[in-house]
Amino acid sequence: MTRWGVVVYLSGLTTMGSLACGLFFVKFWWRSRDLLFLAFAIAFWLLAADATLLALLPPQDPRRVWVYLLRIPAYLLIVLAIIRKNTSAANEE
Repeated sequence: MTRWGVVVYLSGLTTMGSLACGLFFVKFWWRSRDLLFLAFAIAFWLLAADATLLALLPPQDPRRVWVYLLRIPAYLLIVLAIIRKNTSAANEE
């Protein structure tokens, strides 16, 4: 197996794991209706899209740089959801 084949395989594993984590958080959101879980699910699905696109584009493709921008909203969504959860918990006390 070539080096690129290993990269594609590991990207597939990352995609599958991110999709599974997203479904896991949707299950908790469905039960609790807490927006923190929904934000985590969406963030993990964005990370899955990132891993998928990186696996589909060849290593020399200059468009690969733009795919990494999907990580910014994913991580911002996680951070903002945590901040919102912590500030709403502090306001309830």
